Amino acid sequence: MERKYTYLFFPLLLLFWACTESGGEQRTVLQQSAYSYGDSADTLGLSKATFAGGCFWCTEAYFERLKGVDRVESGYTGGSEERPTYEQVSSGKTSHAESVQIWYRPDVITYRELLEVFFATHDPTTLNRQGPDVGKQYRSAIYYHDEEQRRQARNYMRALEDAGTFRNRIVTELKPASKFWIAEDYHQDYYRNNPDDPYVISITHPKVLKFEDAFRSKLKPSYIKQ
Repeated sequence: MERKYTYLFFPLLLLFWACTESGGEQRTVLQQSAYSYGDSADTLGLSKATFAGGCFWCTEAYFERLKGVDRVESGYTGGSEERPTYEQVSSGKTSHAESVQIWYRPDVITYRELLEVFFATHDPTTLNRQGPDVGKQYRSAIYYHDEEQRRQARNYMRALEDAGTFRNRIVTELKPASKFWIAEDYHQDYYRNNPDDPYVISITHPKVLKFEDAFRSKLKPSYIKQ
C-alpha cells in the first residue's frame, strides 16, 4: 500500500541530512567563546526553543532564515559536563549534543511551525547519526522549556508516526531543557561567515538553497530570492 505523506515538506527530507566536518584541525585552535548561556537583554520577552538535529551549522542556517526568529545560537546541551569544548563534543567525549537555541516571537511563528522545520530538515529515525556524522553528539533531540512545548512535541511526533511519514520509527529524544553552552565564536553564523569553506560550497549551500525554496512562504524578506 502506498505510504501517505500528510506533511508538506517531508519529501524533501533526504536533501538535508548530515553536515560533516571539514577543516577539523584548524577548528580546535581558534579562539573559544566565553561560554555564556541563558537569556540576555535582547532576548527578554521572546520564547525559546532548543533542538539537536546533527551538525549545528546547517541547523542554525535554516532557523535563522525564518520570519519571527530573532536569534539563533549554536552550542552544546543535553549533557552533564561543564564548559564543554567543540573538540570534546565533536569527538564524542561528552554526553552533550550539538544543538541550536532559538529565540522567536510566537505571534509571528509558532512552536508547531518550528517543529515542522525541525523534522523536515534532519532524519529523526537514525539513532545517534545524521548521514556520515556518527555519534551521540549528533542525536536527534527536542529539549522543551515548558509543559506546553513537551505536549506539542509529543503530539507532533505521534501524528508523524500515525501518518506513516517515515519508513522507520522516530527515535528523537524528548527531554527537559538544561544548561545550554554557547559554542565557540567561530561556530556562530558559520554558513554566512565562511562562504569559501569547501564543505559550505559543496554541501551546505545547496541544502540551504533547497530549504529556502521549500519554505519560501516562511522566510524573512531578505532571504527571498526574486
